[in-house]
Amino acid sequence: MDTLRVRDAKDVEEIVRAAIASEQPLEIVGHGTKRAIGQPMATNAVLDVSALNAVSAYEPNELIITVQAGTPLADVQSLIDSKNQQFAFEPIDTSALTGVSGNGTIGGMIGSGLAGPRRIKAGGARDHLLGAHAVSGFGDSFKTGGRVVKNVTGYDLCKLLTGSWGTLAVMTEVTLKVMPRPESERTLVLSGLDDVAANRAMTTALGSPFDVSGAAHLPNSAFRPATGALADIASQGRAVTLLRLEGIAASVANRATSLGKTLAPFGSVEMLEDAASATLWSAVRDVEPFAASGALGAWPVWRIVCPPASGGALGQALARETGGDVIYDWGGGLIWAALPPKPDALAAMVRQRVEAAGGHASLIRASEETRRNVDVFHPQSGGIAALSERVRHSFDPKIILNRGRMVRVSAS
Repeated sequence: MDTLRVRDAKDVEEIVRAAIASEQPLEIVGHGTKRAIGQPMATNAVLDVSALNAVSAYEPNELIITVQAGTPLADVQSLIDSKNQQFAFEPIDTSALTGVSGNGTIGGMIGSGLAGPRRIKAGGARDHLLGAHAVSGFGDSFKTGGRVVKNVTGYDLCKLLTGSWGTLAVMTEVTLKVMPRPESERTLVLSGLDDVAANRAMTTALGSPFDVSGAAHLPNSAFRPATGALADIASQGRAVTLLRLEGIAASVANRATSLGKTLAPFGSVEMLEDAASATLWSAVRDVEPFAASGALGAWPVWRIVCPPASGGALGQALARETGGDVIYDWGGGLIWAALPPKPDALAAMVRQRVEAAGGHASLIRASEETRRNVDVFHPQSGGIAALSERVRHSFDPKIILNRGRMVRVSAS
């Protein structure tokens, strides 16, 4: 396979135009940590943007940073952490889940659009992307958005690029909003609740005036890991419900006490503070109980988004009917489901249950053979699929960029 490495946006333009002329689709790669997510692509050429790795500008006082798309995410996080700042949407590190080690890039973070537990409060990656430079499937560079929050020129194009998995354009540089890191955090832990009761507890907490920034539930499970950040609180597979509060130390302490009283009908409350709490939520964010190196490493993993009120019943039904395991985030609005290995990853059953609950499901981890025969991303209805096709055609009419990544070629 030919690997085409670029030095700047002009190189990207030339490579895309050459690919159009030869009708050769390109696979867009930064560090390749997410290549195992999505439909397998048939291409003989890789466009490698990893050399686009400079921090163009960082203005901590203005809460913005501009970086090239191939910049390692960990390096950027280390830089903004030195100024006591963060990406509020908590980008996921997929390496534990997929078993593909490496350092993901800023471009991969935006292209996948995967956000962590604070999504329910702070929004997702698309809500923090202020502007971007990119090269379309015509081989032309374009700019969307700006470098300040109030400049919204072409802002909606940023939203389209987020979560497009490289199928619309090759991003070369992005400008992101950063936020101050909380001074303190505490996690309230409830034990022994079933999925539906935990769903009610999380809904109660999120509906309270105490500004909850994370709400997750790990059901009683025989598969719960014996080591790691979750081992101590979920010992012997006991069910735990986690609720996070962040902010100024005095405020967090006061809100934690008040929320504990509100949750008293659901049982006694334990408390974790600061470093212990942060480590716990990193494990939830990265779905560590379903790590590729763990007991369920060979099992397909689904990412299910549904109305939070339906989450408890839906997850409980999936676990009961399949013998699988589930984890809830976003107050029940996000379900991670590890299901016993089957050739089709139980896709028909999963999507039937999920659609009945008003949600959608993506197959995040599965073998290449399974991903070749199953729709990885939830099939769109006729009208939405037609709209998506018109959008894609306006960016990349020859389907040069990541052809077949989001929709199976045989089904398109």
